[in-house]
Amino acid sequence: MGYILKTILIIPLMTFINFHSALYSQEEIKYPETKKNGQVDDYFGTMVADPYRWLEETDSPETKEWIDKENKVTSDYLSRIPFRDKIKQRLTEIWDYPKYSAPFKAGEYYFFYKNDGLQNQSILYIQKGLEGEPSVFLDPNKFSEDGTIALSGTQVSNNDKYLAYTVSKSGSDWEEIYVKEIGTGKTLSDHIKWVKFSGAGWFKDGFFYGRFDEPVNENELTSKNEFQKVYYHVLGTEQSDDKLVHEDKTNAGRDAGIWASEDEKYLFMWIGEKGKKGNCLYFKHASKPESDFKPIEEDLDNTYWTIDNTGSMLYMLTNKNAPNYKIVTVDLDNPGAPWKTILAEKEFDLRSARIVGGKLIATYLKDVIERVYVHDLNGRFLYEVEMPGAGSVEGFSGKKADTSVFYTYTSMNYPSSIFRYDIENNRSVLFRKSEVKFNPDDYESKQVFYASKDGTKIPMFIVHKKGIVLDGTNPTYLYAYGGFNISQIPYFGISRLILLENGGVFAMPNLRGGGEYGENWHEGGMLQNKQNVFDDFIAAAEYLINEKYTSPGRLAISGGSNGGLLIGAVENQRPELFKVCFPAVGVMDMLRFHKFTVGAAWVTEYGSSDNETDFKNLYSYSPLHNIKEGINYPATFVTTADHDDRVVPLHSFKYIATLQEKYKGPNPVLIRIETKAGHGNGKPTSKLIDELTDSWSFMFYEMGITPNY
Repeated sequence: MGYILKTILIIPLMTFINFHSALYSQEEIKYPETKKNGQVDDYFGTMVADPYRWLEETDSPETKEWIDKENKVTSDYLSRIPFRDKIKQRLTEIWDYPKYSAPFKAGEYYFFYKNDGLQNQSILYIQKGLEGEPSVFLDPNKFSEDGTIALSGTQVSNNDKYLAYTVSKSGSDWEEIYVKEIGTGKTLSDHIKWVKFSGAGWFKDGFFYGRFDEPVNENELTSKNEFQKVYYHVLGTEQSDDKLVHEDKTNAGRDAGIWASEDEKYLFMWIGEKGKKGNCLYFKHASKPESDFKPIEEDLDNTYWTIDNTGSMLYMLTNKNAPNYKIVTVDLDNPGAPWKTILAEKEFDLRSARIVGGKLIATYLKDVIERVYVHDLNGRFLYEVEMPGAGSVEGFSGKKADTSVFYTYTSMNYPSSIFRYDIENNRSVLFRKSEVKFNPDDYESKQVFYASKDGTKIPMFIVHKKGIVLDGTNPTYLYAYGGFNISQIPYFGISRLILLENGGVFAMPNLRGGGEYGENWHEGGMLQNKQNVFDDFIAAAEYLINEKYTSPGRLAISGGSNGGLLIGAVENQRPELFKVCFPAVGVMDMLRFHKFTVGAAWVTEYGSSDNETDFKNLYSYSPLHNIKEGINYPATFVTTADHDDRVVPLHSFKYIATLQEKYKGPNPVLIRIETKAGHGNGKPTSKLIDELTDSWSFMFYEMGITPNY
């Protein structure tokens, strides 16, 4: 985002800091009086009070009134920040540039997403060939006036005739499926409802999809999602006529998905179970649709994903006896025969693989840097795809006959750019460069390794403007996740420039619990090992302080979802290390998370309070249950949304009510509750800018810094 960057003058700034700190520390905030009830639960002889249980009724008139009061307190506080409008203006400026996705192919057509700059939702375009004139195929901005209905996914039929698309309303995980004819752009009559975590698995002129029963007399945003069913829908028919293909009436927590191979010779079925780490995999010949699925593997402790087939030979990605994953082939004519290893497990993590252009393209994560290697179908290494630097890639999707594919590359100081890759000649050509006004030469990005509490070396990415002085005064934003085998790989963030332009530092550690070094790294931060995640994060903060990047008075920490849990936990454990805390859409009640929507699926990661050993562990770090009186908590800005049915907002409601009750110090502890929004996916640009404006304003204000705008 290349602008003329301004310099913050240290002496005038420090004068302002002292004056400003004295001013805002004397401000008094009157939080809403949140009523308490006498709810107490007995966990294996330990009595645990839950006085704000009534806030779990997120749709009740009482809760809605409480939300309005909390939002008013927060809004009033933010309105005092004198530079808030300038931050919004600057954030809007840097956001306003065209953004493209990598193209994807459907027969003779190419699709791509484009946002002109400040459109609430990106538009899906179509063009004939790569030289054709693009035209609008689907404009989600016309779904609603406020942009809160989003296009959440697309799936092209195997015959390239149709495109199914899923729509999400107000950020909910509930989705609806529609279909358009690619050649004509005609929207068909098909409309599928009550879908969650499922796209359209195309097969012939129809598709498989997973759905749950419509909630009856329950809150659809908090009720548990159980007994998922898989149906087959024939184009042009009503959903009520769809054929039930799979259900499990005895295992409420089992989910399933069915899809066809590219050549439609085989059908595959995946079955997972909440509380289990892996999945079962089944198949059958598509020519015998009424036959039963045959097992390839029924082990729920390991993962099995199909890549593609060549004839009867199925290429499969698995972590069975290979925590960092490997690729094997399975003979579908003889599925009981020993598997053949095509790509053996390496000492670094295999993230994905595709068969395109007669080649096997595999993406690995080596020291949190993605590398792409190309092999023949026997697993023989051919070449590495050369990247612009140490970053991350996404793409390489295509059909077996395609000779070229697209991918997107990005890093901490390299805006996302799209490349076209010639598979046979191992040649990448820049297809579309980002138009963001940013000069990478003005910024420095590095990867460091620091020691956690137990001596484990943890990697961390750090980015800042070149030439900053490491004297402990730099505003620093430390962001992490640490869970669910999810890797935090280097990426370019637009809003981060608000920090970097003002002499700030952005840091992102790769905590245990993630997938940066395979399943062993994941297991090192889950279940009884969860404290390792918090220790890794605390050690990252200490590293930044010891190396003079920042100081406790200039350090903000942030994380969302499982990362929100992380922030809540470390804020309780080491409050003196941080000035500002941003727990976003967090899992804050570790004793009851499994009782709502898809929460039961997280038992694999966290354990369950229904188990005595797990209860003791969960209770020891649960953010809600470890808030104590007499502690000087950092300034805290909780964010959640009323339509979040992934991590239901009751977590944040109960957490902030408890923090406001027990904390008596001068720092504000506020909650921002977005309306008509969910866990984050599909959030319109206008809401993103508003939320980021409030967060950056809150951080700078609490640190006593006036941004140089």
